Amino acid sequence: MGKINILDQATINKIAAGEVIERPASVVKELVENAIDAGASSVTVEIKDGGTSLIRVTDNGLGIAEDDIRPAFMPHATSKLKNAEDLEHIASLGFRGEALASIAAVCQVELITKTADSITGFSYVIEGGKEISFDEIGAPDGTTFLVKNIFFNTPARRKFLKTAQTEGIYILEICQHIALSSPQIAFRVILSGQTRLVTNGNGKLKDVIYAIYGKEIAGNLMPVKLKKSALSLTGFIGKPVINRSGRDFENFFVNGRYVKAKLLEKALEDAYKKYLMVHKHPFCVLSLQLPYELLDVNVHPNKMELRFSQEEILYNEICLHLSSVLAGEELIQKTGIGEQYDKDDLKKRFAVYEHIEPFENVRAKENETNKDEEIQKNIEIAEEQKEETKAELKEELKEELKEVPKEDLIEGLKEEPEAEENAGQKEEPKTEQKEEPRNSFIPIREPVNVEKPSFFDDVFLSKKARVQHKFLGQLFKTYLLVEYDDKLYMIDQHAAHEKVLYEQNLKRLNDKKSGSQLLATPLMLHLSEKQIMALDDSRSVFELLGFDIEEFGANTYCLRAVPDNMFGLDSKEMFYEMLDDMATEYRSKTPDTIMRKIASMSCKAAVKGNMTLTDAEANALIDELLSLENPYFCPHGRPSIISMTKTELEKKFKRIV
Repeated sequence: MGKINILDQATINKIAAGEVIERPASVVKELVENAIDAGASSVTVEIKDGGTSLIRVTDNGLGIAEDDIRPAFMPHATSKLKNAEDLEHIASLGFRGEALASIAAVCQVELITKTADSITGFSYVIEGGKEISFDEIGAPDGTTFLVKNIFFNTPARRKFLKTAQTEGIYILEICQHIALSSPQIAFRVILSGQTRLVTNGNGKLKDVIYAIYGKEIAGNLMPVKLKKSALSLTGFIGKPVINRSGRDFENFFVNGRYVKAKLLEKALEDAYKKYLMVHKHPFCVLSLQLPYELLDVNVHPNKMELRFSQEEILYNEICLHLSSVLAGEELIQKTGIGEQYDKDDLKKRFAVYEHIEPFENVRAKENETNKDEEIQKNIEIAEEQKEETKAELKEELKEELKEVPKEDLIEGLKEEPEAEENAGQKEEPKTEQKEEPRNSFIPIREPVNVEKPSFFDDVFLSKKARVQHKFLGQLFKTYLLVEYDDKLYMIDQHAAHEKVLYEQNLKRLNDKKSGSQLLATPLMLHLSEKQIMALDDSRSVFELLGFDIEEFGANTYCLRAVPDNMFGLDSKEMFYEMLDDMATEYRSKTPDTIMRKIASMSCKAAVKGNMTLTDAEANALIDELLSLENPYFCPHGRPSIISMTKTELEKKFKRIV
């Protein structure tokens, strides 16, 4: 065993920074929370290169007094508590006293601050934990942090950061959560010169939800207001029509802090069990207020995890109240050909810019920005076509795949089985193919061949045998029964149709020909930043599948056409589901696998179990299935056909022994 060494303070600070500062978004979170604790009513966040080269956070809060500037950057220095007893009733977002010390340990930091009772402000520069300068300067009331070159002295950690686009999305999501928790504060987020979030700070949570999630969600909210003893729960939940395949739309805040809490997730989702399909998750922005004595927020440095006392009581109260809100609301979904686009909607969304003062830097030369020009610039930026670079993504995928075992890549080609097949509509597949798309891509290759089951005879699949098939009917509204040559064949209608659509889409991708059906009324979609990135990086594949979608400004997109084998289904829900899956999974797969994933996701348009088919529809599906080279399994690996011989059946009835 080696000699025990006492670490120097610089090393200790870098280790502490590793726990608190994981990426640029961690820096933004700590600085914005400090601004809120300082009583700011306006906060502006500006970043460049995903926050790796510059993070600038400006607030109009109390500022930092001259005597407190240096101590603020010392480890475990905080104004939020004085002793251990204070930990039992923490009322601020930050309290550890590690944030500024950790940021300064791995970044180049300049602090510019001024208190209201001070004539001048102060500039303090600290790099890698070492003081560089301390000067008296002119500055407005409040505080500005300029954080440059994150991990400049720990290059090994910098290599693990994602692309600038991805890191920027992490920062935007952090700011969105904080804006939802503080509707009384005006926020502005500028990513690489583009204004991506603006709230007016009027205290109305619904307006913040509108600014982040758009008109559709803001128009389908149910208010929540529970006050019982020491527990208070307020906010909004979405009507069941607003749901996603992931939990990105579940926003929980406890005493003003955004958290991930299994207890709250379970209470919410259990309340929705009667209203949503399996693996669908609701929308919510819920703020829970509890006595600080009933919480332990000192679980993890990022303060997103916490422990509750009296968990069972808390769960029951929340679940019961949310269930009562859902039960008391009119939840019948409205029907219509499509969602009409409100031309005034975009104007309303841009109008919020007029309530936000232009970005103010403490440098006098940067205070010349004209407000009207800034507003117009924001509108123009929002209307411009997004052109994200794909080179960084390709390089990142190459690096990630170097570390992935070959067997894992093969496994990645397989699809996860669906937990439950739900009833839905069916559209008979069409084979019409239309114009050659503009973009090209890597052709799709079939996965490892599956050996044909020995109990199948190729004769059953031949055209000659097909005319001798005797269709017996539909069993349990799920299985198609066919008699042929002393055998009973049972076909899973969902697996069969799924396989047919899957092969159709693979062929479209390989042949680079799409089959589209125009929608009578285009659908307007509000996409998150993750969904936009997934769409931009896979646009050519979506086009080849038959989707026609174009940008409409301010995170709004217009869906004009869908694949013809999906026409008649809920196009909006299908497209959202595909983007959600892509946004969470595509970055860890090869381009070839990405395209296969999209093709497979379109199979969700297949006819479901527990759906009645006419004889004509059933026979048409069987014809399509038997025309495939490998009809034996659906894309998820489940069998689509099983058989039983007459002899096996007679043994069951003891006719023969």
